[in-house]
Amino acid sequence: MAFRLTTAFENSGLIPEQFTCDGTDISPELTWTEPPPGTKALGLIMDDPDASGGTFVHWVLYDLPPDTGRLAEGLAKTRQLANGVRQGRNDFGKIGYSGPCPPKGASHRYIFKLYALDAKMNLKAGVSKSGLERAMKGHILAQAEISGRYWH
Repeated sequence: MAFRLTTAFENSGLIPEQFTCDGTDISPELTWTEPPPGTKALGLIMDDPDASGGTFVHWVLYDLPPDTGRLAEGLAKTRQLANGVRQGRNDFGKIGYSGPCPPKGASHRYIFKLYALDAKMNLKAGVSKSGLERAMKGHILAQAEISGRYWH
């Protein structure tokens, strides 16, 4: 079975307002199928490729145990979670999830990418997307993604 990622909205569908800056700005629940054999950790990046200044990062999360199968809705916006998961800094300059918040009248895509990794990254909390991507290089066993759209 392929490594798949699902969430509260259909792939390419509209992201519900509670997961955006117009709502309560909480992270959506994410669930996934079993990662491939040899997976030691998972990493997650959520970004907006349609931002006017280039891709804008909304969430960086890593060292997620591979057997968890899900992230709960409304994950705490802390550097480290109880299960050892670490969160990085997004392009708002914040730790954890910051939801879609495009300019008025603009429709943007938001892509959640989940990576199955053959090793824990063991990076300090607060790392950037580029820092996580450098660490993941050569360690990605599989990738699953889902996207959504949002506009004001």
